[in-house]
Amino acid sequence: MKYLPLAARICLCIIFINSGIGKIFGFAGTAEMMASQGLPIPQVLLIFTIAFQLLGGLSLLFGYKIKIGSILLILFLIPATLVFHNPIENPDELNSFLKNIGLIGGLLMTIYAGAGALGVDTATEKTQRREEVTTNY
Repeated sequence: MKYLPLAARICLCIIFINSGIGKIFGFAGTAEMMASQGLPIPQVLLIFTIAFQLLGGLSLLFGYKIKIGSILLILFLIPATLVFHNPIENPDELNSFLKNIGLIGGLLMTIYAGAGALGVDTATEKTQRREEVTTNY
């Protein structure tokens, strides 16, 4: 059971890391697509999108500052879902909309549950507790 949170974090982070890397290599095309949706300063927004996806994804992968990483990804997902996967404007986007809602749910669960036994945050907490116990004697 101690590997279950790690497996869940890996499943969640793969989509964000893959998407962030894809946006780096397809920067011009992605910025063009964002501009076609009427978004202002698409290059700047795209830089933030890539940063949020990679930092948040890596945070999940390593279990480091997982609450901050999850919040970054949620802050990315909410506007992306509403702008690019709005099922009211385009009913064909319903599955993508629901997928993103599911991702938000998984990220909220990581905020609640933490990194689990195999994460940098957990290892750091254990080390700090050991140091506190040692210095108190």
